[in-house]
Amino acid sequence: MKKLILLFAFVFISASSFGQKTEYETKSNIQYYNASVNKSDSYINERCVLDIYYPKNTKGFATIVWFHGGGLTGGNKEIPEALKNKGFAIIGVNYRLSPKVKAEKAIEDAAVAIAWTFNNISNYGGDASQIFVSGHSAGGYLALMTGLDKKWLQKEGIDANKIAGLIPFSGQCITHFEIRRQNGIPEKQPTIDAFAPLYHVRADAPPLLLITGDRELEMLGRYEENAYMARMMKLVGHTQTKLYELDGYGHGMTEPGFPLLVNEVNRILKEKQTKK
Repeated sequence: MKKLILLFAFVFISASSFGQKTEYETKSNIQYYNASVNKSDSYINERCVLDIYYPKNTKGFATIVWFHGGGLTGGNKEIPEALKNKGFAIIGVNYRLSPKVKAEKAIEDAAVAIAWTFNNISNYGGDASQIFVSGHSAGGYLALMTGLDKKWLQKEGIDANKIAGLIPFSGQCITHFEIRRQNGIPEKQPTIDAFAPLYHVRADAPPLLLITGDRELEMLGRYEENAYMARMMKLVGHTQTKLYELDGYGHGMTEPGFPLLVNEVNRILKEKQTKK
């Protein structure tokens, strides 16, 4: 009888252990510039903060850095609900906005926030070799610029090729319209210069998944820009570029896009594990 009771106790404890869910914690408004920069610039001090949502008491997890949209003129940091409880850390980033600063300052901020992630994620239990960069619209543009034009992260002592994957949602691939507007260039005049992700296509970039809405419902030319980016990346020899067009969805295509982001992160993590 005693043996039977012990067996039931063991089964109960085992079932309880397996049934336990991972707990997550959120830390908010962490400044990602250093103290001296924050002290010298009131707008950086106020605006350049991030939130981190991460699994507690877990080691070696992947991280998704998420940049919000808003045309580089608006929007606020967010931890998308659809990315929660997936075993990843999510970092939602605020960055400086135009017209208070030149729009390209947002790229600078994005690079500093990514560098902060590389330098600090291990303090939360994360793996710095498993950092993915994503975002919607203007946030997708920032993901592309920081991941493809290596100079932005190089300035922060980080090699952009250490990013595990770039997964922009409806990111602008030509020069961003807000940067064009600042320079007196009309919205319908496409420009490809140093502020265009397309200018920086390269074979050795991190894996790239481009996600857009339906070409007939998207913002002006957005699908076509991404299709051109995908084609040029392949032509220069990048072997891990994919393009998804979400039929029936317009520019606000994040809801059906999030499962694609999660699947791509898991695919790359599995591939990394296989290579070990």
